[in-house]
Amino acid sequence: MIHIILGNTGAGKTTYALSLKEQEQGVIFSIDHWNKTLFLEDKTPEDGVDWFLERIERSDTMIQSLVVQLAAAGTPAILDLGFAKKERRARFYAFAKAYKIPFQLHFLDIPLEVRKQRVMQRNQEKGATFQFEVSETDVEFMESWFEKPTPKEVENALIITT
Repeated sequence: MIHIILGNTGAGKTTYALSLKEQEQGVIFSIDHWNKTLFLEDKTPEDGVDWFLERIERSDTMIQSLVVQLAAAGTPAILDLGFAKKERRARFYAFAKAYKIPFQLHFLDIPLEVRKQRVMQRNQEKGATFQFEVSETDVEFMESWFEKPTPKEVENALIITT
């Protein structure tokens, strides 16, 4: 089983993934953790969104190879990868179907003001889900970057609004 967690910045994806991990006895893949661990030290001020996208695409390839192994072992994969773009989500849906791995979409549909408060609190507290500072400008950018799922896409999804 693949659990695909979808939500904009500050929606609570990582917190939700941690809870789901306990419930499902699965393995979490968190793109923020991967980015921080593998790439952020190499980022220069000149590197922009394309720099991140290239690395995220490479991470997706590795994550998919590990998800296939987990599925063969009967272990759920919990994908805390943001999935801001429809195209990326579609690639993961197609991947799951190609490997005949069932998947469940979890959409965290949280209001912007709540998400902003969460991000600022996470920046301040630097708790369990903190990986790096996210500015208010970053949150605003993600508002324009994030593509909400279509009604068809969330037809069988679990939708979380709190």
